[in-house]
Amino acid sequence: MTATPERTDGLDVFKLFNYNIAYEIRLHKALEMQMVSPFHYYGVTDILVDGEKAIEAKDFNKLASRDRVNHIIEKAGFYGTDNGVLRGLVFCSSVEECRVLSKAFNELSFKTIALSGDNSENERANAINLLESEDLDNKLDYIFTYDIFNEGIDIPKVNQVILLRPTQSAIVFVQQLGRGIRKIYSKDYLTVIDFIGNYKNNYLVPIALYGDNSYNKDTLRKLISGKSSFIPGSSTINFDEITKGKIFDSINTANMQKKKDLINDYKLLKYELGNTPMMMDFINHFSRDPFLYVMEYKSYFNFVSNIEDELRDQLNTEQKKLLELFSMEIANTKRIEEIIIIKELLQKTPLVIDSFRGILNKKYGISISNQTLESCIENLNFIFVQKPKNVIVRKGNEIVFKSEFLYNLKNNYFKRFLIDALDYSESVFDQNYSKEKYQNGFLLYQKYSRKDVCRILNWKQNEESTIFGYRIKNGTCPIFVTYKKQDTISDSTKYEDYFVSNIEFNWMTRSRKTLESDDVIAIMNHNNELRLPLFIKKNDDEGAEFYYMGEMKPIENSFKQKRIKNNKGTFDPIVQIRFLLNKPVEDNLYNYITDFTLHIETE
Repeated sequence: MTATPERTDGLDVFKLFNYNIAYEIRLHKALEMQMVSPFHYYGVTDILVDGEKAIEAKDFNKLASRDRVNHIIEKAGFYGTDNGVLRGLVFCSSVEECRVLSKAFNELSFKTIALSGDNSENERANAINLLESEDLDNKLDYIFTYDIFNEGIDIPKVNQVILLRPTQSAIVFVQQLGRGIRKIYSKDYLTVIDFIGNYKNNYLVPIALYGDNSYNKDTLRKLISGKSSFIPGSSTINFDEITKGKIFDSINTANMQKKKDLINDYKLLKYELGNTPMMMDFINHFSRDPFLYVMEYKSYFNFVSNIEDELRDQLNTEQKKLLELFSMEIANTKRIEEIIIIKELLQKTPLVIDSFRGILNKKYGISISNQTLESCIENLNFIFVQKPKNVIVRKGNEIVFKSEFLYNLKNNYFKRFLIDALDYSESVFDQNYSKEKYQNGFLLYQKYSRKDVCRILNWKQNEESTIFGYRIKNGTCPIFVTYKKQDTISDSTKYEDYFVSNIEFNWMTRSRKTLESDDVIAIMNHNNELRLPLFIKKNDDEGAEFYYMGEMKPIENSFKQKRIKNNKGTFDPIVQIRFLLNKPVEDNLYNYITDFTLHIETE
């Protein structure tokens, strides 16, 4: 029995038992089953010392400054414990920090002790006994510790855990949390106080708390925005606004596809399986989002063939390129129609189009238009991205594979990795899909790049480089908004785009537009003939993808002629429009996007 079967020291624990796992339970399941004590987590901002936000572990004077000690004591007292009898563990970033903080607390009438690997087993056991003692006159209030008590220790009466070190590992975080969630009759819940500074690894906090190992940035943002809604039982998760901002910043700037981390997670899963993991194995074992491998290596096969020598020469150059195109352009989870076409053809050829329509309608309630069908066929031949390949062809009411592609399918490695990529894409789409959130090709609150939007709107080619915020084409006008504009952008693009409420949106056209401009007239007189989907990202740190917020209609008589300052200091005409969304934006995403936002003043 072990709490840490996944190891990074090269030891394959699973092999010792023939990869036969009798039973597995993770923290969230244990909370659901009430096997452990519930906890209330508070992420709070570490104190400023001499104007600095991040205190380095080596700077002992600042770590134990009177201001910081008072700050820790204030927060510990404010959040308290279940029964008012303090029995706390404080995890520090160094042995020296343990010692200087313990001394500082003792000078303020607390009873504490510092423990590290230098202390004997007897010293540790005696400290634990004093922490759990019912003799309140002699009981310890806190044990300050470094690099011990992460695992293999049982102190069930602990009712407050304070974290004073940057999170370097989600596993260690959960281990330290675990010191306080042992159940005992006298404890109702554990209080966890996490002092968070400007640390680059703050993105590990939601990974640890919510048990999400996907390393998918959008998923982590949703978890933080949802606070306690994603934690089972009566446990709660709370962040102050500054701390939440630090974690969002860390998520935005983190590299979730470092080769070292990708290789480590691959090896850990391989240890557990006893064979080469495929993309779907990562999904089934709740591990890292395997599309991160695709983003780094262009296809999952490219990554695996770099690790496993026996795969290195199994595909020719053309087959590798095809897998890259399928992985990046088809199996990216954004549209399901192409996935179904190829998967059905792999099972039975030809594919009767009426049968394909029936499959889509039965499973998803999707009625595919002729335009979308033609778009799918062209996209599967990679015409949309201007890299044409001979994959499929339509013959009347049937779709068949081209002979060139059938030749590639004879290669079992090519076919295996292709099917795995398709299965991954279908699995993620199905996980995100609901009839209530599906709106003619897009799923509410999922993320799409400009290129994805062009494809789903059935445009013939990828025109992402010419959209510039919005573009009217083929009866559609997708609108892309970066909600929090960078200070460095030109004055003429600092548009006043913001939510008036969760169902009303204020938007500005490009500058040098008037009420008589063709695109303004098209929007004004659209009469439901012009499709107006809204896509928003909070800021440029989120990358190239935007949340789909829904379809919009302009509010009658809301078109106003305005002026916006240009780079020459004069003013250009611009049109302001108010829109109504077809559905109110869900609270978590609305709060996330609108937090910390400044509106731009115009004249």
